[in-house]
Amino acid sequence: MINLTPFLLFDGDCAEAMTFYQTCLGGELTLMKVSDTSMKDQVPPEHAQKIINAHLISGDIEFTATDWMHPTRAPRQGNMVCMYINGGRYSELRAIFDKLSAGADQALLDDLRDLPFGSYGHLADKYGVHWFFQGEKKHGV
Repeated sequence: MINLTPFLLFDGDCAEAMTFYQTCLGGELTLMKVSDTSMKDQVPPEHAQKIINAHLISGDIEFTATDWMHPTRAPRQGNMVCMYINGGRYSELRAIFDKLSAGADQALLDDLRDLPFGSYGHLADKYGVHWFFQGEKKHGV
């Protein structure tokens, strides 16, 4: 099943912000640091304590967040609130990704590919909306 949720990007204060949101909204908060994943050896040491995935669920309210870790792009107002499509088969995500990438800014396109945690991709569509994708791997587990 494919889900669509808001996705927030923070500049190093994801855990603090998401903890604040939990105090405001209640619910269950999950925080995962880079150092707690198989990605820990693939990123610079200064990223080890950053949050790679934060997820808050409170009743019908649900959203996801992360700390900014892109090596060449900088966080700025306008590129820190995104749409997050997650779950589903690679083929389903690929079809949506390809349609949304029509007219997308190629400098802001990270093609859908397999990573240790599943498939991942990102693009900024022709209207400037950022979309993140995560789901099953294309090439098995």
